[in-house]
Amino acid sequence: MNLDYTTLATSVSGGLGVTEITQYLFWVGTVAMASGTAFFWLSKNDVLPKYRGTLIVSGLITGIAAFHYYRMAGIYAAGEFPTEYRYIDWIVTTPLMLIKFPMLLGLGAQGKKWLAQLVVLDVIMIVTAYIAEVSEIGSGSWWMFFIIAVIAWAAIIGILFKGIGGAIEGAAAPIAKGLRQMRLFIAVGWVIYPVGFLLALAGPDGGSIREIAYNIADVINKVGFGLVAYYAVKTMSAVELQDA
Repeated sequence: MNLDYTTLATSVSGGLGVTEITQYLFWVGTVAMASGTAFFWLSKNDVLPKYRGTLIVSGLITGIAAFHYYRMAGIYAAGEFPTEYRYIDWIVTTPLMLIKFPMLLGLGAQGKKWLAQLVVLDVIMIVTAYIAEVSEIGSGSWWMFFIIAVIAWAAIIGILFKGIGGAIEGAAAPIAKGLRQMRLFIAVGWVIYPVGFLLALAGPDGGSIREIAYNIADVINKVGFGLVAYYAVKTMSAVELQDA
């Protein structure tokens, strides 16, 4: 996609507005996600073979997001909100983020149970959030489906803290530390999504402000989440090689 020189000229002359900031953040998101993918996949040989799947999944998450951000940047530049692409991305990438927990813990059959629950709740969260997003802002359905999505998110947090909390604390120190930090991305980092959703109420620019919140949150939560997992498995690999 060609650079919008009118937007660039307006920005340079000091007229940077919400729309221009939003547009640039879509491109920043594209570059950040693509860079994350390159890093995770090029770094997979830094860890033991049994941990490489974690980095492959991390790169897959950011790679899928990079493609969607490229498409969303074009849609937003054409004057529309890329809601459908946004939720297509989330319904693919957020379950991939959640599977890292049972993947790193190696819980076997019990892990499959937790994985199934996490994925089902995640799908409920994304689908109901999408229904809310495309409903009339402030309407009954807008609020109802938003609340259902938040409840599903709270249930995911409950599983991560209560359900598999004991398994996390019982894991090897580097893995346990990494999983605790990754859990915070879900419990704290994901807060910006419902906050961003509510920003649509902020007047004429509310939609663009919402996209700004989503874009910043996505980069932090996808790239940052992957980096935490990378350092956990890299440290664990070093420890195991030292003990061998």
